[in-house]
Amino acid sequence: MCLAIPGRIVDLPAERPQFAAVEVGGVRRQVNIDLLSEEPLQTGDWVLIHVGFAMSKISEEGAQEQMRLLAMLGEDEQAMEEIAGYGIGWEAEEKAS
Repeated sequence: MCLAIPGRIVDLPAERPQFAAVEVGGVRRQVNIDLLSEEPLQTGDWVLIHVGFAMSKISEEGAQEQMRLLAMLGEDEQAMEEIAGYGIGWEAEEKAS
């Protein structure tokens, strides 16, 4: 089962406004934020991520609750593997440089 996982926005690069750097459990990945274009986002905001897209903005408390629910369902490790497996993060770009 694939569920949305919460992540915190750590960077909103001006040169690529459709993407944000989002951190989930110490893993930083590039996430498409186009679906939230109607909602102002800033560094520190929490979003729910599914297959590389930010689906909705949530509170920090909501993010913590989502992680608790994922853990209760036994889906937290699978969700972290999904985030790590996106392969479109800045880490890959930095290694290529």
